[in-house]
Amino acid sequence: MDFLILLIGLLFGTVLAAGIGERIRLPYPVLMLISSALIAFLPIIPEVHINPELILPLFLPPLLFAAAQRSSWSVFRLRWRSLVLLAVALVAVTVAVVAGVAWAMVPALGLPAAIALGAIVAPPDPVAVEAVAGKVRMPRRLITVLQTEGLFNDAIAIVIFQAAVAASTSGGHVGWDVVPDFLIAAAGAVVLGLAMAWVVGSLNRFVPNLVARSASTLVAPFAVYLLAEEVHFSGVVAVVVTALELGRRARPQDSEERLTRTAFWDVVELLTTGAAFGLVGIEMRYIIEDEGAQLLSFIPGILAVCAAVLLVRFLWMMAIYRMGGTEKNHVPGSLKEVLVLSWCGMRGLATLALALALPGTTLAGDALPGRNFVVACACAVLVVTLVVPGLTLPWLMRALKLPNDHKEADRMERELALRAERVAVETMKRSAAIQQLPPDRRAALAKRMASLHSMLESDEEDESQKMLDRKATLEVMDVVQRQAMDAARREVLEARRQRGMDPEAVDRVLRRLDLRTVTMDRPERH
Repeated sequence: MDFLILLIGLLFGTVLAAGIGERIRLPYPVLMLISSALIAFLPIIPEVHINPELILPLFLPPLLFAAAQRSSWSVFRLRWRSLVLLAVALVAVTVAVVAGVAWAMVPALGLPAAIALGAIVAPPDPVAVEAVAGKVRMPRRLITVLQTEGLFNDAIAIVIFQAAVAASTSGGHVGWDVVPDFLIAAAGAVVLGLAMAWVVGSLNRFVPNLVARSASTLVAPFAVYLLAEEVHFSGVVAVVVTALELGRRARPQDSEERLTRTAFWDVVELLTTGAAFGLVGIEMRYIIEDEGAQLLSFIPGILAVCAAVLLVRFLWMMAIYRMGGTEKNHVPGSLKEVLVLSWCGMRGLATLALALALPGTTLAGDALPGRNFVVACACAVLVVTLVVPGLTLPWLMRALKLPNDHKEADRMERELALRAERVAVETMKRSAAIQQLPPDRRAALAKRMASLHSMLESDEEDESQKMLDRKATLEVMDVVQRQAMDAARREVLEARRQRGMDPEAVDRVLRRLDLRTVTMDRPERH
């Protein structure tokens, strides 16, 4: 009961932190981390411990699924170098460097535990990145690289972490067998993710209820994650593949479902993120109480680990810059961008979940050596990489004055909007049903379709649209309009597969197209 009360309190706190964060322009995860760490020391707060084995299954699936829904297979085809250099290579290098530093500073920790620490603090978090970087006017191409990096880097970190934990608790060692283990786990997870997407897609075509179809996407990430972990595949990769494949299978006529699902997942993501960051703040209380004065002896090792995490990322970004960037558009393309991408290596939920999931005892029942040091280091890295950038990133962006690349994205969105309008008009003209409409209604509908591109270039509602309320022509107009809008959405979805097309621009135009379809329908249904 105490844990349930605490969880409800964290959820309410998340809502409050989100509201305060909007007013003072700070990311709410930062506020939750700081406030929960302070509140945890109040005597009225009960001591509650969550089972470490529940941390990853509870928090990772929904947040990974939410983040992956904003991406697509096209993003990974376009940015495969970012995946290789950042999500895989940088994580591996960070694990190695941090493990070496930690083992040198605290020899009693042992090499397996040091490797576990490296795996805990290595992967930046896409949720943390979006929560922080999304509040400042950062160039879109930088945000995209950060988000792409964050989706798959958890997978390799978790495989290394699990191997290191197994060695720590059994007295064994971590070897090169983690490489084939990772490849096998990733390949199997891809198959599971594709299968789960097919199951959910088939179920959604069978279930007519819109709310039930949205609810199926909440069950899917938990189900595929648990299934993957049960057969020793990568739950992270399985969840991400499920989300990407469901996006690929999107049908043009599912506009209302996409809008409902987006709103639903925005709520899930906000509450889950807030609760997770609240838990790490509370965990700091237990670490301080358990270690007491011994925490002072942790300080040199903690400072060394934090410095290693920051320095490795900066040097790696600098090396990528010298090589010409991760992609053909050269990211990072300047020393300023190197600094921003280095400063935005924000650790978040994965670091928190892995730190709390570290077992307290070995298989023999003895206390796991150095556990509190590892968790203390993880908390320190969270503060340094999340709280500090969260408080200073707005100032840094103003000081650097990076050139804005939104004009290119706006140009691409404008082209997509014109393509969607052209296809919608052509489909309307070919519709046999339009011949049943009176000339004035036919002209009104043609005018509406001819102004579609102007509506899709902005997120704002077009208040000048007139409602067509004659019941005699409503059904016919609805048929023609749906045919035209479905054709427009099909054109936009096809554009996602074309080379050189920015997938994020496609998704923004598609969302506006979905919204226009729903707002066009609603006035006529009252």
